[in-house]
Amino acid sequence: MSESAIQVADHDPSWPRQAACAMNALRAAAPGLFVGIEHIGSTAVPGLAAKPVIDLMAAVHGLTHAAPHQAALADLGFHPHDNGMTDRLLYVRADGGVRSHVLHVVTLDSWPTRNQRILRDHLRAHPEEATRYAQLKREIVAAGAGPGEYARAKTALVQELTDRARAQLGLPSVPVWEKQ
Repeated sequence: MSESAIQVADHDPSWPRQAACAMNALRAAAPGLFVGIEHIGSTAVPGLAAKPVIDLMAAVHGLTHAAPHQAALADLGFHPHDNGMTDRLLYVRADGGVRSHVLHVVTLDSWPTRNQRILRDHLRAHPEEATRYAQLKREIVAAGAGPGEYARAKTALVQELTDRARAQLGLPSVPVWEKQ
């Protein structure tokens, strides 16, 4: 498999434990920084096939509050990753050169309406939608899509599911891929 190939794996029952271990380590390394921290993304949905990368989202009072904790996060392998988004901080951990974890740090104000959390909860509550999503992911990978193509090819379904979940919560639709 080339480095740019996308891998979608069957759900691994160890993913929640891996996430819990990482969250505990993050809380211990940066005491008082995180107001909330959760396992998000496909690895957080029981039974859902996913790229084997543990996605976490943490809420902080302000994005500037993370700066004093950079060294502690780096000691855990979480290094800043600039993807051009201004509404969050992104940290990536690569174990053995392979991305294993992504930490999204967002403001507490935006926490309740974050698409990633809303979609995760929707997919947990609607296994038929999770199955539909998994099938699409496998089709995209089978077609040989690269990383950028993979994300773009999922957009319509992710937007549809997120819109449905937001509507059930009385929230308006917002784009699933935030502006960069």
